[in-house]
Amino acid sequence: MTDTATLSAFEATRRVRDGRLSATALTEALLDRIAAREPEVRAFVHLDAALALRQAAAVDRAVKAGRAGPLAGFAFGVKDVLDTADQPSQYGSPVWAGHRPRSDAACVALARRAGAVILGKTVTTEFATRHPGPTRNPHNPAHTPGGSSSGSAAGAGAGFFHAGFGTQTAGSIIRPAAYCGAVGFKPSFGTLHRAGMKVMAESLDTIGVIAGSVGDAALVMTGLTGGDYGTPEERRPGRAPRIGLCWGPAAEQAAPETREAIERVAAAAARAGAQVEAVELPAAVLAGYEAHALVMNGESAEALAWELDHAAAQLTEGLRERLDWGSRQGRAALLDARAAFTVARAAFAGVMAGFDAILTPSAPGEAPEGLGWTGDPAFNSLWTLLHVPCVTVPVGTGPRGLPLGAQVVAGFGQDREALAWAEWVRAAST
Repeated sequence: MTDTATLSAFEATRRVRDGRLSATALTEALLDRIAAREPEVRAFVHLDAALALRQAAAVDRAVKAGRAGPLAGFAFGVKDVLDTADQPSQYGSPVWAGHRPRSDAACVALARRAGAVILGKTVTTEFATRHPGPTRNPHNPAHTPGGSSSGSAAGAGAGFFHAGFGTQTAGSIIRPAAYCGAVGFKPSFGTLHRAGMKVMAESLDTIGVIAGSVGDAALVMTGLTGGDYGTPEERRPGRAPRIGLCWGPAAEQAAPETREAIERVAAAAARAGAQVEAVELPAAVLAGYEAHALVMNGESAEALAWELDHAAAQLTEGLRERLDWGSRQGRAALLDARAAFTVARAAFAGVMAGFDAILTPSAPGEAPEGLGWTGDPAFNSLWTLLHVPCVTVPVGTGPRGLPLGAQVVAGFGQDREALAWAEWVRAAST
């Protein structure tokens, strides 16, 4: 008999909508799984089982009344930089300890409207920057889960929920999802509204999801937005893709296991019929990459103006140093860096004219050992500033037995296509 907690999101929500499985039973099964492993993984900063079950009971009543939403019974973990009206929203900082917003973030409200159950708030690094929380990698607790969407990635990798909301300013969805053996999807910039998010970098911050499969990521995006993100695991494209193999500006940081994995995936894609061609990025795109740190830190210093003025002692030293550096660059430099982003996006659109998707690493290598560092976003920040959709899919393990990911990138607004080609690449490489 299939364990209810292991059902895909697609199958679980279908059974709930059809009345063959109650949202309450599904939530109970997931809570049992969480109870067994959460003391080790520590994905949640706030978890209220009774509250989750009350939400599930409300979903069951809606199903019986013929008002089942497209995500009926779907279980979410919510990164704690996104507001929730019924649970604390503390942004990974003691500055906001115990904070209770009056309303949900827009994406959380849309999830509830679609019938989802919000299981709890997942651990984020400090203000979704670098200082880590207590979460551990579900595949080896001696290693980081990555960040800043640490709890959402670890929870998805451990099967605690069907998807976790994440946010990405540099590499905070794709990298931790890869480290935890999950599927991470960073949509095109602005796809999910940021109302109710503790925004740090206005030009970069993007809300996305971390799930167990590409199909589950597509399902949740369709349920949240009402758009068509396809069913990638059931309907493959009618042709093989044109793939650009791109190591990007951080090529030298790829560990041997990453280089081997990406080359293996590219070769498998070619055997399956894909046209695979090496891609060198134009200078304008590389200039955008060089401007990323200035924009991220300069805009974050503006975002945390109140905290810097009234609670600076409660910020970590490392964060204060980065914000101070960002502020000292000056307004003119920030505007120039934003302009470099604009030029880079136009240049990248020209690159994508010859390809369906870009294949590139998700992270430098396996998740680093220890919990003091969440890993380097070197293979992510470029795609974030370009505002394009990115998907990471698991493609095996490294020398320590930890997951490796391959990242598939598409053109701006080509989110459905990004998911479809990511699933195509994943299937071809297995």
